[in-house]
Amino acid sequence: MNLNPFLLFALILAILLILFLVFHLNKLREQIFLIQQVLNDIKGGNLNRRLLTNKQDETRQICLAINEIARNSQTQLILQKQSQQAYKQLMTSLSHDVKTPLASLVGYLEAIEENLVVGEEKDQYIHVAAQKAQHLKQFVEHLFEWVKLDSKEQAFHFVSLDFFELSRNIMADWIPILESHGLSYEIHIPETSCIVSVDVNAYTRILNNLLQNVLVHSQGTQVTLCIQEIKQQVQVSLSDNGKGIAPQNLPHIFDRLYQCDSSRNANGNGLGLAITKELIHALKGTILANTTPGMGTEFLLTFPKTR
Repeated sequence: MNLNPFLLFALILAILLILFLVFHLNKLREQIFLIQQVLNDIKGGNLNRRLLTNKQDETRQICLAINEIARNSQTQLILQKQSQQAYKQLMTSLSHDVKTPLASLVGYLEAIEENLVVGEEKDQYIHVAAQKAQHLKQFVEHLFEWVKLDSKEQAFHFVSLDFFELSRNIMADWIPILESHGLSYEIHIPETSCIVSVDVNAYTRILNNLLQNVLVHSQGTQVTLCIQEIKQQVQVSLSDNGKGIAPQNLPHIFDRLYQCDSSRNANGNGLGLAITKELIHALKGTILANTTPGMGTEFLLTFPKTR
């Protein structure tokens, strides 16, 4: 029996279409099976798995989405591990920085309570105990302040004002303190006005922390403050002529609880500069430290001007 050529052509076309669909279905089934395997691996904790895909694959967008999810999960896992490690280091540092002065304080008080010291020696013990208690109180206050800043719970109140005038007022309070510590000073602030949107308390705390850092750590004899406008920014330079910072310590000075003094017997608590950096970031500013061992340190701050 002879088939109509048209029917024969249609039959061949139908067969080819069926074969194409079967081939395509098998390929899609293989892709789905591979996706399932990768998802099982990712679910099992292997976040390094990725799906290879071609532009023609029907599952391309799904594969790319799974790869993106795996990359994001891997990044989050790395950040979580870093956070856990940082938390352990923080707890270790806190254990030392709280327990050591607390044990010393208890020792002095027990000696007083048990009458092991009398007269002038007893008065001296009371004085030392009071100093240690005050230092411990300041440490706890600074720690809570840093925690609030780090968790973004600190509220800021920005107002537009004359940045130069605010800086002069802050430095006016510091002049008698610098003189009482035997430090000479140079203050260079333009007589013009410079309007900046700033939180007054935060900026005051920034300068106070940096100046306190000079008093406690620099061992210098002079401090210099220079403020100037540079395009759409205001730049603050605070420098001293002290001992400087060792190169191996410089990258870590803004880390929480980091102290350049390896013996950890310095008067600082390792939180002042960390708090300063967080406050500067909250004010949309930046801070850099430049130092030459034996010649001094400069802190360079920039803040955006009000447009």
